[in-house]
Amino acid sequence: MKRLTASFRLLTSTFAMSLATVPAWAQSAPALSLELNAAQPSEKGCRLTFVVNNALGADLSKAGFEIALFNEAGVVDRLTVLDFKDLPAGKTKVTRFDLAGADCGKLGRVLINSATECAGAGVDPAACMRALKTSTRTGIAFGV
Repeated sequence: MKRLTASFRLLTSTFAMSLATVPAWAQSAPALSLELNAAQPSEKGCRLTFVVNNALGADLSKAGFEIALFNEAGVVDRLTVLDFKDLPAGKTKVTRFDLAGADCGKLGRVLINSATECAGAGVDPAACMRALKTSTRTGIAFGV
């Protein structure tokens, strides 16, 4: 029985030491994931579809971002604010925005300029930008 207990202790201490060496990037950190999922022509102009996942650990009652749209030449075409409204904690949400007069075929880049709103019980207003993780499934560059 002593041998079994000693083996168990060795195994658990080895496991604990291996957890201590997990890199910081592999540990789960609060994040607000924002994916540019699609850019499609619409009757109004260009429809951008975003997939958002709130893994901040708290509900957001308001979330909004100012974005800059760049044309193919890298010149800013316009600044606009996208209102994502409420984003419940742990929930994935799909949101579409029609950008009047924008041509999807001429969009080269979408930049998140700032968070215009980031509110929720116990949420630091800077959390939306600090924890923002961006990705794209389009040919349009997207990020901060």
